[in-house]
Formats: sequence, C-alpha cells, structure tokens
Amino acid sequence: MARRWWALLAVVYLSSLQAAARHHRKALYPSAYLIKRGAYSLINPTFLHSEEDAKLLFEVLLAGMQIQGEERPLLIPDEELASLRSVKTLEVICEDVVPKKLSDIRRLMAKLAQRRRPLGWQDFERTVLTLVYSSQILSQISNQHQKELWMETLVQLVRAVQRDLTPS
Repeated sequence: MARRWWALLAVVYLSSLQAAARHHRKALYPSAYLIKRGAYSLINPTFLHSEEDAKLLFEVLLAGMQIQGEERPLLIPDEELASLRSVKTLEVICEDVVPKKLSDIRRLMAKLAQRRRPLGWQDFERTVLTLVYSSQILSQISNQHQKELWMETLVQLVRAVQRDLTPS
C-alpha cells in the first residue's frame, strides 16, 4: 500500500514538472516555474494567500522595502519583519521571479498588452512587485534617456494593473 502511494506521488510530481515545463514558454513569469534552491515548494512561489498576507506585504512596503539588483535582492529595514518566515518567500519572488532588466520588463509589458483575460492572482502579485521595483529604479536614475524609458515602462505597468482591476 505504501509503495502505491509513493508511486502515485512520483507520477503526480513528474506530471507537474512536465506541465510546468510546457507552461514555461507561455507564462508571463517563466522563471517562477523553474526549481529554485533545490526546493519543490519554491516552484511557482507566491506570497499572498490570505488577507493577513496582503496586510503583511503592505506593512513591509511601508517599512521601506527595497527590491534591489542582483547582488542583494531585497532589503527590509525592519529586522523583525525581515525575519518572518513568510517574508522569505517574498525574497525568493523578488530575487528569482521579478524581472530586473528593462528589456525583460518591456517583454513582459508586450505580453500583458496582448492579454484579453484578467491576470491570475499569482501574475497580478508579480506584476505589482515589478511595478514596485520599476518605481524604485526610476527614483535612482539620473540619465535622462534611461529615466524616460523607465518612466514609460512604469506607466505601462500602472495601466496593466489598472486594466486588470477595472471590471469589463
């Protein structure tokens, strides 16, 4: 009996990996479907699962969360908030899923512009975090041309989120 459960579990696991691989090319955030850090639970990570998680995200943002570049992905000044277990998932999302390059974000914008259906809650969460990252980058740029490119991208992200929130 136990062998059957393990066999069933293995089949389910392998089929989910195959589905993730097939979905990888169509996904708005394909990096979310790659195994990160050797943990199956981090395939397609999400932070928001409840109203309490939404309140926690708001609190983390108010505390001054900074989504940074490659070397240190997430900075949360409040050490107590930063030490929470659920915030570790947020770190994985900000480090491994949210696009950081302007070209990647613009590619995401093109995909968002083609969508006719509302975003799934996971993609909505990631789009909002991409919006947060873009606004933080924009505030740090001094080159006028780069500033204009990031501003255009930020406006498009705001429109995508607004479009998703507006009932059709």
